[in-house]
Amino acid sequence: MAYMTTTPPEQVRGGLRVVLWLVKRRYGGIVPGLTHIIIRDLQIARPLLALYAHLHEPKRSPLSPLQREMLAVVVNGKIGGAP
Repeated sequence: MAYMTTTPPEQVRGGLRVVLWLVKRRYGGIVPGLTHIIIRDLQIARPLLALYAHLHEPKRSPLSPLQREMLAVVVNGKIGGAP
């Protein structure tokens, strides 16, 4: 089974708390699963967000809407993220 290290939002310290506050504000108080991954190592943020954008932009994505939703469900289940 795959394991992905994440950081719970309540363990974030320093300037990253501001980033999490902005994320929560944007998503109605929820921290998306992708943020749990990115906040651990900000060096992966840019490439990971580029991949996310590529897969989830309807006009460019090689995935159907159903496939995108299935991928989101699996990833959030693996990392214990928000629905």
